[in-house]
Amino acid sequence: MSANEKWSDLTARLGSAAAMVLIGAWGIWMGGHVFHILVAIICGLMVWELVGMLRPGTAQAQTLLGTATGLAMFASIYLPVGFALPLLLAPALAGFGYLERNRTIYMCFTVLILMSGFGMTQVRNEMGVSWMLWLVIVVIATDVVGYFAGRMIGGPKFWPAVSPKKTWSGTASGWVGAAIVGYFFALYSDVSMQLIGVSVAVSMASQMGDIAESAMKRKTGVKDSSNLIPGHGGLMDRFDGMLGATVFLLIVGQFIGFPPGLG
Repeated sequence: MSANEKWSDLTARLGSAAAMVLIGAWGIWMGGHVFHILVAIICGLMVWELVGMLRPGTAQAQTLLGTATGLAMFASIYLPVGFALPLLLAPALAGFGYLERNRTIYMCFTVLILMSGFGMTQVRNEMGVSWMLWLVIVVIATDVVGYFAGRMIGGPKFWPAVSPKKTWSGTASGWVGAAIVGYFFALYSDVSMQLIGVSVAVSMASQMGDIAESAMKRKTGVKDSSNLIPGHGGLMDRFDGMLGATVFLLIVGQFIGFPPGLG
């Protein structure tokens, strides 16, 4: 691969990334209804993409299931957890009537998308702007540092059968990037340096989300989840890391106590 080919998508990626960062930062800063609506729209569009990959050419099913997911996500935020949980699972079951194949994949990814969206709203609502930013920056650092390191360093592939472009150098560099983020957040807050290890674990979980989506795309024979974002493909291609990271934090945070203890 020539140097030009290696970096051919960089301009489009940077422009789209800047737009996503601005919109995301605005939503996180505003919080409340603005952030809730943004998360609901993202979740609905990801399920719209998911249905399109699993059953191409079914625009009606895409629209219905995507809309149902967005509405379920938004409504669940304002309900007690006991009532929110069945609402979060309902779109996953609803898809069984529209899909003839890949129902298990649809169910698993839809639950993952909705639980991730719910987790993000919980982090923003209960922990505030700073910890929501920490989560997003850890995922972005994992992706960006891994992207550039993988292309500059190269080396052995991480899992070529599933993700042909991903290298061990990029994967490990993503962990380093997340550790640096965790270090600076711990340094300038009242939490312990254990946040470094938590950040690396969240980074790994985000990479697992990325790998899971890559495996699903490989199975369905598609390159990108959609063409919504120039240079990036679809929303699932950009938010797959957030899916893994947020669900991991939502579950593990209940056991380890998050944020980690005072330094």
